[in-house]
Amino acid sequence: MSLRRKLPSGKMKAMSDRAALTTLIAAPLERCYAIALDFERYPEWAKDVKEAKILSRDDQGRASQVEFRASALGRSTHYTLSYDYSDAPARLAWHLVEGDIMRSIDGAYSFVEVEGGTQVFYEIDIELIIPLPGFVKRRAEVRILNTVKELKVRAESSAS
Repeated sequence: MSLRRKLPSGKMKAMSDRAALTTLIAAPLERCYAIALDFERYPEWAKDVKEAKILSRDDQGRASQVEFRASALGRSTHYTLSYDYSDAPARLAWHLVEGDIMRSIDGAYSFVEVEGGTQVFYEIDIELIIPLPGFVKRRAEVRILNTVKELKVRAESSAS
């Protein structure tokens, strides 16, 4: 999944890695969206998220910046994301404000109400500070995409 482009000098520059996953969740869109917005409870259901702290809120009381501590690549990582609610509740998008092992993160959950529940499309585009071997990137991608499966379990369970 490594994308590279040749710079005029002949050197290679690492580009971001992208991953996406679509799943059907047997729960209403409102429930899926509410779980996605409840950042402080992510450590309860998202295995790799160890802590989530809301740093600021918008004028509607929604988290606009959230600092996370998560397991990544065999270590603990810290990063802060800024959230975009302009297409709410159909889409929740985010981008990196700062992070210790990544240069950029752009991602989003898209929610579409369908018969039988909610179709969720998750997309993420990450550029790390240091290049990683392909097999390590693939392992990291699987763990990142597992968050969507964990969201599904949470939304379909009776716990809130």
